[in-house]
Amino acid sequence: MKIVSLSRQDAPIMALIELKAHSHPMSEGALADCFGPLYRCSGLYEDDALLGFTIVQQIVDEATLFDICVLPSAQGKGLGKLLLQQVIADAQRHSAQVLMLEVRASNRAAISLYQRLGFTEIGRRKGYYPTADGREDAVLMDLRLEHC
Repeated sequence: MKIVSLSRQDAPIMALIELKAHSHPMSEGALADCFGPLYRCSGLYEDDALLGFTIVQQIVDEATLFDICVLPSAQGKGLGKLLLQQVIADAQRHSAQVLMLEVRASNRAAISLYQRLGFTEIGRRKGYYPTADGREDAVLMDLRLEHC
């Protein structure tokens, strides 16, 4: 397994992973827009297969995890944790003081992972995410990197 930087040319395969992993996936166009000077996109490969990826935006000393996505067939094997640890280390290398994210309130597995790695809930956006039968809250979390 290896984690490498991704490029705009990876957006189509990222979109396929999104489609399989998320109920409301980002479009290929939206993913392609995440390649620019404020963004870092990384992918986790096994051999030649992209199994997961992250998208981080950093503005000055604030980093935001926009997306973390792992193929459903590869979930439950610690790959999300591996990707998230890489995001944290990378944010520290780029002098971020805080790493922020938001997650669906129903995504208990992700929330548990974030908490295990030191993230704390700092707020909620009521009814932020669409669901099949309504809306659900976004849980806002952050990790203060100066204490890592």
